[in-house]
Amino acid sequence: MAAQTPDGAPIDLAENKKRMLRGDLYYAFTPDLAQDRKEITRDETPLPPKAATEEEDEALLDDYPIVEIGIRADYGYNVRLGKNVYVNANSTWIDTCPITIGARTIMGPGCSFYSGTHPLDHRVRNGTRGPESGKPIVVGEDCWLGGGVTVLAGVTIGKGSVVGAGSVVTKDVPEGVVVVGNPARFLKTIVKEEVNGAA
Repeated sequence: MAAQTPDGAPIDLAENKKRMLRGDLYYAFTPDLAQDRKEITRDETPLPPKAATEEEDEALLDDYPIVEIGIRADYGYNVRLGKNVYVNANSTWIDTCPITIGARTIMGPGCSFYSGTHPLDHRVRNGTRGPESGKPIVVGEDCWLGGGVTVLAGVTIGKGSVVGAGSVVTKDVPEGVVVVGNPARFLKTIVKEEVNGAA
């Protein structure tokens, strides 16, 4: 049986998926998207060929992201991780729309990224039969998200910023600041630190 809206109209699956990626209202429980959620990554990029020595082999993977076990993603193919990103255990990625994490960003365990959202009106929301939508999430380069941080749809976190553990980020965060709390609020601007006497 073809996918249908609650009022029985057929759903164009290709257009429905395009609507999802644009952040427009779409139907999440169509057969194709349900299958996508089971296959998550679809990344067929091969690893580089083995190097001559173990040290050279390890160097080939230096800039690859590290993702610890316990990851949960809706689709996976809408998650983009930059070079040398570290994702600690038990992360959740509701990647209705693209979620982009900049290079060298690190995050503690239990971080969640929710790019999907639902209509407020329950008559439109209609459980699993109604449409949903979303907005992209962007985390800049060199950020640090403490354990248990939640980032909501449409949020951009600026380069080099820090989000305190347990914070819920509901709006954009500028570059180079620390935010904490629920909802996350400005705490301070980050100043340049010295390491072993060198700036």
